[in-house]
Amino acid sequence: MNWKRVFKSTEFYVAVVLLLLCMAVQIKSGQFFTGNNLVDITRAFSIPAMFCIGEMFVIITGGVDVSFPAIASMSMFIVCSEMESVTSNPLAFFVVAMLIGLAIGLINGFIIAKFRFPALIVTLGTSSICFGIMQGVFKSREYPLCAPLYELGQTKLFSVTNSVSGLTSDMPMGVILMVLLIFAGWFILNRTMLGRGIYAIGGDVKAAQRAGFNVFGILMFIYAFSGCMAGLIGVLRSTMLLAVHPNNLEGLEMTVIAACVLGGVRMAGGKGTVFGALLGMALLTIVDNSLILLDISTTWQKVFTGAIIIIGTAASALQAKRDERKLTVKLNDHGYIEEYD
Repeated sequence: MNWKRVFKSTEFYVAVVLLLLCMAVQIKSGQFFTGNNLVDITRAFSIPAMFCIGEMFVIITGGVDVSFPAIASMSMFIVCSEMESVTSNPLAFFVVAMLIGLAIGLINGFIIAKFRFPALIVTLGTSSICFGIMQGVFKSREYPLCAPLYELGQTKLFSVTNSVSGLTSDMPMGVILMVLLIFAGWFILNRTMLGRGIYAIGGDVKAAQRAGFNVFGILMFIYAFSGCMAGLIGVLRSTMLLAVHPNNLEGLEMTVIAACVLGGVRMAGGKGTVFGALLGMALLTIVDNSLILLDISTTWQKVFTGAIIIIGTAASALQAKRDERKLTVKLNDHGYIEEYD
């Protein structure tokens, strides 16, 4: 292992900040490392962490997807409101939601890959359409979860009770799905040619094409994957809440993007790791949890999230320029290039 590279990585510094924050909150509140608080953090972390995987794929290719909360919300509301009278099999709800998300993701991918439209603009439009359909066509509203999913939501891995406060927290079964999705994301990026293609597109689209990567197919895959997972996560979210909340995920895209950037996923594309994105999401989740433990208004989290996006984007741009300069200087030293800009 190259320890010098580890100590210089973004992930290392985020991990250090995360550890120091945990220790500071524990010293101040005395409640951070209690069993039920750790379960609460894991519950709060699980849904955004799963979204991070799909969003990270998109950002590494140089795009930004802001449509996944709308896709998740619409898929969740449609299956929960329309399928209760059709089937009592919980698996069917997830499958249909994934197919809805897949269809929307394919539309995103086709428009972006075929016509080279900016991903941010395309997915912003898709997001607006999804929320519009959900509210205008299906008359979205909050209501109790249908029986098959409610029964599934009541199952749990284990429960933990705080001996001081008496509060009990349940670890949801969805955590298993989170672990599987994280592993799938890591495997795709680090052990497949598809992962190499994702990084290559983020580095230079034309160079990726010359190297033989199917740019159109890869872009179609990542947006289809993001949409499909959004549908799945939307239904999973409803089982964790034990209710249908159509607007519960609205605005989550900013938190997920901030987490990815904070964890070292470069907004310009070509760089990022699953571990880094998850560290960024863990830091944002723990900041939110810490504000509650310290009795500070959680509205300050929005200030922190916005600042992270600005600072992270600026840092990514500076790092990209620094890497380009280092590469050019190295080539000069070997006599390959006589001048550089």
